[in-house]
Amino acid sequence: MYIPICQCYFSMLMALPLTAIRRNANSIKQEILSFVQANIREYENIEVKNFSSAWNDGMAFCALIHHFFPNAFDYSKLEPKNRRYNFTLAFDTAEKEADIAPLLDVEDMVRMLKPDWKCVFTYVQSLYRGLRNREVNMHKPEQ
Repeated sequence: MYIPICQCYFSMLMALPLTAIRRNANSIKQEILSFVQANIREYENIEVKNFSSAWNDGMAFCALIHHFFPNAFDYSKLEPKNRRYNFTLAFDTAEKEADIAPLLDVEDMVRMLKPDWKCVFTYVQSLYRGLRNREVNMHKPEQ
């Protein structure tokens, strides 16, 4: 039986005390979702309201990565129908530019029209951790 790599990471999260998870899970999900929404608002035709179907064509991943690395690729040339290309581009660029490991498998993502929200959330959480410091530094006044 094949178990996506994200299942392992999500299982590690489940080892945390249950009260801490219950108390913080919704606020953490909302904080990360707000981070994504704030950083992709300038991209047309992308609306991220969840950690599943909103990510199914790779465009949201590409928009988020492009926001932080606008010179890495030409976002305007991307098309939602090119799912495999979009996932590969986003995951490879995040790894190359920000040293964020590709926790999702391109083939898994292409197979699913509605990706497992736990898998997507786990990867987006790692993007959040890797990119939020970059965001803070982008807005800091130079000294």
